[in-house]
Amino acid sequence: MGELTGFAAVVMLFAIPMAVVGMYTFYRVRKLRTDERLAAMARGVEIPMQAELSESAKSRRAGILLVAGSVGYMLAFTIVARYEPDAMIAAAFGAIPFTLGLGYFLDSVLIHRDARTSS
Repeated sequence: MGELTGFAAVVMLFAIPMAVVGMYTFYRVRKLRTDERLAAMARGVEIPMQAELSESAKSRRAGILLVAGSVGYMLAFTIVARYEPDAMIAAAFGAIPFTLGLGYFLDSVLIHRDARTSS
């Protein structure tokens, strides 16, 4: 169990700064885009608005992210379970976001079907 604790500590040591850098980069990119749009508007340049994603596309995106994340989570804990058998219990919890992702895929299909029948 001590090796797993050390491994988790090393992972967290590197993961937290990477997450902070990722959030800061996301913030800076959004700020630069906003500043660029404001400068163009100040010069009188016509800027088209970006189209919002449809509800079907949002559900599909959430489904893809949840399913992919849960598969990665379960795979990671399955690999750890080769050395620590109790890790399979943690891998089983990957079923929760997996089924949520499948629900989002179903929602996307139903929204798409409803849109086709109403038009």
